[in-house]
Amino acid sequence: MAKRKLLIIDDNVQILESLKILLYGEFEILETLRKPDLIPEKLQHQSFDIILMDMNFAVGETSGQEGMYWLQEIMKNDPLAIVILITAFGDIELAVEAMKQGATDFITKPWNPDKLIATLKSGYELRKSRLEVRNLRDKQLQLTSEIDKNFSMFTGSSAGMKRVQETVKKVAGTDANILILGENGTGKEVIAREIHRQSDRAEEVFISVDLAALSESLFESEMFGHVKGAFTDAREDRPGRFEVANGGTLFLDEIGNLSLSIQSKLLQVLQNREVIRVGATQTVPVDIRLISATNKPIHQMISEQTFREDLFFRINTIKIEIPPLRERIPDIPGLTDFFLKEYTRKYEKPFLKINSKALDKLCSYTWPGNIRELKHTMEKSVILCENHTIKPEDLYLSAVIPAHKTSKITHKLTNMEKNAITKVIEECRGNYSMAAKMLGISRTTLYAKIKKYGL
Repeated sequence: MAKRKLLIIDDNVQILESLKILLYGEFEILETLRKPDLIPEKLQHQSFDIILMDMNFAVGETSGQEGMYWLQEIMKNDPLAIVILITAFGDIELAVEAMKQGATDFITKPWNPDKLIATLKSGYELRKSRLEVRNLRDKQLQLTSEIDKNFSMFTGSSAGMKRVQETVKKVAGTDANILILGENGTGKEVIAREIHRQSDRAEEVFISVDLAALSESLFESEMFGHVKGAFTDAREDRPGRFEVANGGTLFLDEIGNLSLSIQSKLLQVLQNREVIRVGATQTVPVDIRLISATNKPIHQMISEQTFREDLFFRINTIKIEIPPLRERIPDIPGLTDFFLKEYTRKYEKPFLKINSKALDKLCSYTWPGNIRELKHTMEKSVILCENHTIKPEDLYLSAVIPAHKTSKITHKLTNMEKNAITKVIEECRGNYSMAAKMLGISRTTLYAKIKKYGL
């Protein structure tokens, strides 16, 4: 575990000794300074979790201006610094002003030992949270940089992906909640990251949560956070994903997997834009851009009352449907090249290419696993290929079904849906509300399909 580090700055030797005795054992590294002009050199060579600093240093000085000056210098050096000021009781207004300038808290002389220790501990937890958010932001920027260097999986020349790209461009600059629908492996998180990259929150964190991997017992703790002692393993305060994503984008993948009770709790947070950590009583406001995704038939789930309709409307200001890879044949060559470059670099095979017959084989396959399956196929081919060219026999596919057959099947399914909608509307004598209810879809979806089929 990282050692907790505290720096105390005060020109009074007795105060320094008293604090060292009081805080012995609370911090693994505890250093002191009597002269504030040594602060820049000290911070240049070492960082501290907390800086405890007096506001006056010169003899007879009581204005607190020295403390304000050195506070600003510390914040310039480390904007995430936790500075707790020591002040006389009568200078509380000045201390409050210092907090506006970046100080975290203040204590008054003479201090209460228990309150002082509690204040320092809270400051330490805040420091950890700030560093965690910064690290996540750095990782996000690095990830974005890596994506921008290569062909992005978001791009594509197929009609379906062009529609997705147009929608993303329109909605990215807003804070509208977005629901992404699509089969497994179609790249729902890629779309979510692209929305974040094009948004005003691009410099903030992007937090992705696989809800299918969260058990119901862990959901509240992971998403909303908890305080120390809230349950057996809660050994320290911990922010949830909502708090960590504050200011940025929160991506909730597989939202269709949530139970009704969890859906209710999630809805409350989305409505109020605030969370309550497990074991706490105070609310914490959160400012997030919400993007959700699922591969489940969400409209059918609403009809079957396994997904709350009010939650659906809350997360579904804008809906984006990602077409499966079998409907994106023109995009396969570009995606193949993207993965080929990635894995030839990873496995140090820079001269490995793919010939046209192998590419034709990829384009004729139906890809039940979508882009994820293509990615794994290319990785296996790069690893196992013993020559400088990937040929059809180097591709390991479960079965090759010509794409034109898939198109025929899709066409038949489309006609079946069109005929079913027409029949129900006729039976309901043009009552769209009744027809939508019988079909198990919303009126908005019904209107969209009527427009699509020209009914």
